[in-house]
Amino acid sequence: MSVAATVYRGDAVENTHIAHVAVVDTDGALLYSCGDPSRVTLVRSAAKPAQALAVVESGALERFGFEDADLALMCGSHSSEDRHIERARRMLAKSQATEADLRCGGHPPISDAVYREWIKRDFIPGAVCSNCSGKHAGMLAGARALGLALADYHLPEHPLQRLVKRTVADACDLPEDSVQWAVDGCNLPTPAFPLDRLARLYMKLARAADGYVSTDSTRDAALARIFRAMTSHPEMVAGEGRFCTALMGAFEGALVGKVGADASYAIGVRASAQTAKLGAKGALGIAVKVEDGNSTILYAIVADLLAKLGIGGEAAHRALDGFRLRAMRNTAGLETGRVEVAVPLVKAGQASR
Repeated sequence: MSVAATVYRGDAVENTHIAHVAVVDTDGALLYSCGDPSRVTLVRSAAKPAQALAVVESGALERFGFEDADLALMCGSHSSEDRHIERARRMLAKSQATEADLRCGGHPPISDAVYREWIKRDFIPGAVCSNCSGKHAGMLAGARALGLALADYHLPEHPLQRLVKRTVADACDLPEDSVQWAVDGCNLPTPAFPLDRLARLYMKLARAADGYVSTDSTRDAALARIFRAMTSHPEMVAGEGRFCTALMGAFEGALVGKVGADASYAIGVRASAQTAKLGAKGALGIAVKVEDGNSTILYAIVADLLAKLGIGGEAAHRALDGFRLRAMRNTAGLETGRVEVAVPLVKAGQASR
């Protein structure tokens, strides 16, 4: 049992959290693992860069003049801040779509600060306020660029979603029929596949950013553009006070990271002396799934994992201290317990680390 985090109240164990981890190198070879690195996982929004890849390859970015910040929002799970909603609206306008075309529903924002403001204004969120509105706006643009109907763009049988499914499978080096699909919270199809293939996807993002050229240079350029967009505009991927934004801001272009609902996370790390020390031939891909879906614990595990692997410097790790959950406090501010994170990482062919 791969317990990666233990929560204590006083000296009593209150909760334990099982995690699965896959760390792969540029060849897709497994370097380190925890639990089941091939666990079939609904990766949820961690798949957004691969879904956005289909939009990039449709030619929609050039046709409609999308900026890197727009692409970052396509890959993001944003906080519904004003800047996110305004950009989503501009993206719709660029492709001559409207808010009425969106098939995601409105919902309370991820950000508590935004939620408080909405309550003060008695604001009722529409579809453009969805944390996935950037992805949906990108999908509409992709459909428009390919000459497809906008109606029902979200349905699995729509030609755009069939293209997205092929692209996701290909980007993860999987046969198309091996990927399972369900319906996500935002109403679009969401994939399930082995966790190490999610790590491989993010490795490819980082590898492309390093200038790697495969047999498909067009695909490499698209992946590199997604990496650049997300790392140049981390505020569009999440928002103020959110882990994804803090992580990419702290590492300053050295890695890309994205959360998926119910506690999946993926990171692509560019090649460096640190990755070479781990035995990687180039870029690294990391994927994590917390079994019970606790995203707060997930962030603490990811921060610990990066430190354990020796990726990043002291300043970058300090920037993530607020997510480490060392102490638990009650509503009166009294310290009632602690969280101990210790990922039982195993190097390929060796005992736990």
